[in-house]
Amino acid sequence: MTELLTAAQMRAIETAAIESGEVTGLELMERAGRGVVEAVFEEWPELAQTSHRAVVLCGPGNNGGDGFVVARLLKEWGWDVEVFLYGNPAKLPPDAKVNYERWGGVANTQNWNDGYIEDLLGGFVEGDPSSFEFHLVVDALFGTGITRTMPDDTTRTWHGFVPSVTHIPNSRRPKFVAVDAPSGLCTDSGANLGALPTDLTVSFHCPKVGHFLLREDHYGGGPGLSGTLVTKSIGLTEGAGSKVVKKLDGVSLAKPKWVNEHKYSHGHALILSGGAGKTGAARLAARGALRIGAGLVTLGVPPSAQMEVASQITALMMTRVEDADGLAEVLEDERLNALCLGPGMGVERARALLPVACGGVKPRPTVLDADALTAFVDEPDALFGMLHKDCVLTPHAGEFARLFPGISEKLNARPTKGPAYSKVDATRAAAKRAGCVVLFKGPDTVIAAPDGCCSINSAHYDRAAPWLATAGSGDVLAGFITGLLARGFNPMQAAEMAAWLHVECARSFGPGLIAEDLPEELPRVFRALGL
Repeated sequence: MTELLTAAQMRAIETAAIESGEVTGLELMERAGRGVVEAVFEEWPELAQTSHRAVVLCGPGNNGGDGFVVARLLKEWGWDVEVFLYGNPAKLPPDAKVNYERWGGVANTQNWNDGYIEDLLGGFVEGDPSSFEFHLVVDALFGTGITRTMPDDTTRTWHGFVPSVTHIPNSRRPKFVAVDAPSGLCTDSGANLGALPTDLTVSFHCPKVGHFLLREDHYGGGPGLSGTLVTKSIGLTEGAGSKVVKKLDGVSLAKPKWVNEHKYSHGHALILSGGAGKTGAARLAARGALRIGAGLVTLGVPPSAQMEVASQITALMMTRVEDADGLAEVLEDERLNALCLGPGMGVERARALLPVACGGVKPRPTVLDADALTAFVDEPDALFGMLHKDCVLTPHAGEFARLFPGISEKLNARPTKGPAYSKVDATRAAAKRAGCVVLFKGPDTVIAAPDGCCSINSAHYDRAAPWLATAGSGDVLAGFITGLLARGFNPMQAAEMAAWLHVECARSFGPGLIAEDLPEELPRVFRALGL
């Protein structure tokens, strides 16, 4: 897993390193600037072949100091570089001021507010776009440090300039690179406080949480604004401690199937289905649970749907579960060690069976999805009162809003300053409220436990999997989690591994994916992982 940091955590790590004497602020700034130039030449090797022309936009803080280093290094490479400073050079932080002077100070720096920048960046629009001669624009305005919406004067110029160059052919359009984050992106939440998309973002030490979070509203998000995301080391070794968010990078199925074991050694999952004509979702979940390694999977089916299900399954088993008493009778078999309720169940059936599934002397690990999350929408406290620590809730945004209306309202409020309330904050709060693991679905799936442990399964950048936006994919995910619970993984592990494998199956299959393909792609994914 990769650590993801908030702006405050990154500042704390840098401060601790400086105060310990491990490194100076100037050394960190120099390393950051060198990392940006290195990343630019790696992304666009043609820019390293000969001299070009760059515009470097420097802000009033240490992000601007990084920009002055970039400008100096490009100048040393032989480039023609124009630098603009937003702010008063006398008020720059000490390290940024040193690099301002190293760059050449006032003699080599234009003031953002003198009007020349608008002429330089936007004046060509009235004429022939082919005359535009800049090859690179470096955004070192605010980085991770922005705590408010972008100032009007920067937004006006920036928003006027960037769209004006989008009609230029890509071969002549300048490349945009952001230092640590596109200015205006809240790196704690992914909220867009006035940013515009960039081609390349160079982060330092660790990526930031907001690089991987979307917003459910139309205000943007880190993955849509950051372009290609690259992380460069600046020589720091310290981590952020127990509160850090993890980005899922893979799985470790530490419970392999041994040759001397039998099917019950790998668990027996029970997936409860809906009535006639409503069994497809549960069958998808059951197939997912079986493919991911549960030894046995049984569908609990009402009488009206028994013939329908019997005609559709082979390796899966089926048992009759008509009502709460019927479920209680089935659960007398202690070999059933994981349950899944919700996919295609119907709200009334879910409401009737959920107390039995979550109750008992020895409650089983249980996944609640779809209708099981909606069944108690009018009295969520009643639902939370039934849950136990081995439950996993898997809401999408709409279900999350119904279950946790106050948290959802806070998440969806339009941000006016940073750090904004994030999907990480919301999922952690929901997990604490529910007393169990919550998997908040989306391309930026966030998984949190009541103790604050949290991870992000991002389907962005090189892991984009837009084909997962298909009916039934969430049912398969619920089945993956259930199968892993049956195999003995704890709820957080099961949710994390299932989410990561879910995306890998989609990426492995590619365009044209439908939900039925996901379980069938697992063997190929496992082989690729050497499992």
